Amino acid sequence: MFVQEEKIFASKVLKVHICTMEGTEWLEEVTEDTIIEKLKEKCLKHYVHGSLEDPKTLTHHKLIHAATERILTESKTVAEENLKDKDCLLLIKKRPPPAPPKMADISSEEKKKQENKAPDKEAILKATTNLSTRNTDRTVTQHNIRDFQTELRKILVSLIEVAQKLLALNPDAVELFKKANAMLDEDEEDRVDETALQQLTEMGFPESRAVKALRLNHMSVTQAMEWLIEHVDDPMVDTPLPGQDTPGAAAAAAPAPAPAPSATVSGARARLSSQASLEEAKQDELTEIFKRIRRKREFRPDSRAVIALMEMGFDEKEVIDALRVNNNQQDAACEWLLGDRKPTPEDLDKGIDTNSPLFQAILENPVVQLGLTNPKTLLAFEDMLENPLNSTQWMNDPETGPVMLQISRIFQTLNRT
Repeated sequence: MFVQEEKIFASKVLKVHICTMEGTEWLEEVTEDTIIEKLKEKCLKHYVHGSLEDPKTLTHHKLIHAATERILTESKTVAEENLKDKDCLLLIKKRPPPAPPKMADISSEEKKKQENKAPDKEAILKATTNLSTRNTDRTVTQHNIRDFQTELRKILVSLIEVAQKLLALNPDAVELFKKANAMLDEDEEDRVDETALQQLTEMGFPESRAVKALRLNHMSVTQAMEWLIEHVDDPMVDTPLPGQDTPGAAAAAAPAPAPAPSATVSGARARLSSQASLEEAKQDELTEIFKRIRRKREFRPDSRAVIALMEMGFDEKEVIDALRVNNNQQDAACEWLLGDRKPTPEDLDKGIDTNSPLFQAILENPVVQLGLTNPKTLLAFEDMLENPLNSTQWMNDPETGPVMLQISRIFQTLNRT
């Protein structure tokens, strides 16, 4: 006997309970593969007793699963909606969308907006044409208001000079700087991202090179990897970062020559000469330390930003200058290159007027005075000069934070007055 294929694979028939808002109830038979939209159409035909003359009737109704209170998706099947035998479904008319506002209402709303709108420049000039001119110096006063971040660099440049002179007078200055510098070196070593280092070493790069690349590229794995690939044939790739050795250390460590036996005057001269040479050696070593700090804290341009800006046709030197002036911000650097290029890189190295009321007020502050005798403060100032984004780190430091806070408060106070 021949059996139709569709009857062999026929879906399971379910009986679902349908209810309407008017209280009408009936049982509807449906297979599991029936689409919800077809089930809704079938229910509506039973509900209106015949064909659906108005096609909108179908779209204006929805089926809701009573137990879970969820609206059934019309494109899904009964099985996909997980309907069971004897489940209860609600056939409900959808809420009509809000009627569009009338033209009269729209015009009144627009009129209210226009009434509440602030006057533009043209309207202000028209309304004030016949008024007499007063307080003409007000505009000049507003232009004199300075931005703290802009002035901070000038303040730091001048404070660094003062701090160097103060610390040079300290007999233990060299040792203090060695300790402070070593402490910062340890901090830098601790800040090496272990996860980033592991990623680079797993790629096959030597650990020492990977550490150097990460430090040069602010712990960015992508930029460090690009740097390693670019310098794979560089014979200096394994050279330690600048500032590892102190050339002047041997000069300071060398013992002073003993004065030769001679007359009293000759001995005194020799001792004076020996002390002068020691002082000179100490000054030389301090100078070398200052140079080493600057080399280690020197500005490091973002390699990706350099490449992107050079592809626009700018020279590498002017690109680096632009990034230095704009704190490695690519968009701001691009605007600087396309604009009047103010401030210039040379302006970054100019300090504040040492005779200005602002600088005098800063120097007279006892917290600042105490901070300038701390080598760590000088190192922090040097770091913030070349990497302004590190200012937050130093503001939160227990030693340098109070100094920065006092500088900010003094600036804000004088700037308002």
